[in-house]
Amino acid sequence: MPEDAPAVAALRRIAFLLERAREPTYRVQAFRRAAATVARMSQQELDSRVAAATLEQLAGIGKVTALAITEAQSGQTPVYLRRLEATEGAPVDQAGAELRARLRGDCHTHSDWSDGGSPIREMAEAAIALGHEYVVLTDHSPRLSVANGLSPERLRQQLDVVAQLNAELAPFRILTGIEVDINEDGSLDQEPELLQRLDVVVASVHSKLRMPRDEMTRRMVTALANPFTDVLGHCTGRLVVGRGRPESEFDLEIVFEACRRFEVAVEVNSRPERLDPPKRLLRLAVEAGCRVAIDTDAHAPGQLDWQILGCERAAACGVPADSVINTQSAAELVEWAASRAARRGS
Repeated sequence: MPEDAPAVAALRRIAFLLERAREPTYRVQAFRRAAATVARMSQQELDSRVAAATLEQLAGIGKVTALAITEAQSGQTPVYLRRLEATEGAPVDQAGAELRARLRGDCHTHSDWSDGGSPIREMAEAAIALGHEYVVLTDHSPRLSVANGLSPERLRQQLDVVAQLNAELAPFRILTGIEVDINEDGSLDQEPELLQRLDVVVASVHSKLRMPRDEMTRRMVTALANPFTDVLGHCTGRLVVGRGRPESEFDLEIVFEACRRFEVAVEVNSRPERLDPPKRLLRLAVEAGCRVAIDTDAHAPGQLDWQILGCERAAACGVPADSVINTQSAAELVEWAASRAARRGS
């Protein structure tokens, strides 16, 4: 069954919109499992099961998804999809919308190679549908074992997979990258030789977030001084939903000055549970002259559309569009990262 069959496309679109609306994961996965099941079927088998109303006999397909498949294969837009599309989105702040229109890609995304929920190709195809020219694949590094972080061997394998996908998806580009853990001593959790090969490196703190202020400051500045660090990911580590998690404490002026001096972009993380950094810190980063990356930290295709949340926050804090690294083309972004690494003595 072709990947672009009506039923497969409809089911994935439904899953995308459910993810975007932050619906429960089990609901999203129901449509993704159904899409995977249909994609493995021949056209003849699908037509036969639709005609005989036996789709629900297949693992991964229930009453709701069977109806959506039947409607899609008959040339209709499934009722479930029509309802989602009729209610999706809301008017956005004009300045944020204008900034979003300037973005050409996303510098922080995950796939099922680490703790994301979808294959690399699906993430790329969703980015293409959103109008992106590129996406940076930044799965986790080895230390974050709970997120299935990539060992050096697995990362090398992923680079080969990305090369093959780029040959198939051109002119769209999947840029190679990683969200590398900042170790407690400020070192980066991956082999330097591999970090040097990557297009973009996002460095983030994921452990011991409550370190004393001075120790956390040294830890972050050490990582920022590393020539392979391109973006400082979700700098405070805060969570603003549920029980939440407080911000890490560090010397703001020292860290943002280090970002400016070492030409590391401060990430505006668009995830609704993060919205990191807080606006007061983002304003300080702007005043310090830092560059910015407006990213989704997406772990599923629908989450790639969260970028507008970061754009609205960036616009509200006076982030100049020209300071946002992902307003650059893929070639310009790669050149920027490579040239600044060279200037810093890698």
